[in-house]
Amino acid sequence: MVIQGGGERLTIGEAARRSGMRTSRIRYWEAHGVLPEPERVSGMRRYRPDVVRRLAIIDAAQRVGFTLAEIRELFADQGPAHERLRQLSARKLPDIDDLIERAQTIRSLLVRCATCDCDSLDECRIIDGVLHAAGGAGARA
Repeated sequence: MVIQGGGERLTIGEAARRSGMRTSRIRYWEAHGVLPEPERVSGMRRYRPDVVRRLAIIDAAQRVGFTLAEIRELFADQGPAHERLRQLSARKLPDIDDLIERAQTIRSLLVRCATCDCDSLDECRIIDGVLHAAGGAGARA
């Protein structure tokens, strides 16, 4: 569809098809202020074609762990985009480092569990170590 003087406009279905996303996801992002509300023609959403790129950026930002609030900040019209991206990334890196450390600890534990030959969890030293490390009740001293 072409809007007079405004160029091509996409329905939500067309934006979803071109981006490979569901319409419900697009509506969700709109409702949470990550995606600006589109213009409406006869009550129906009409998006500019550049919405497909923005949808891809939002998807990528979520995949690397940015929250919706952080994504809204990323798209704010305050200063150069690279500055916002750098600041958000620098703030996010400690969280990712913590996540990696926890994942490595879990992996190490699972590797040990994969070699367990205990007949009973009540007698398992690996489980005792997990309980002790977690400060849980029931660990043997």
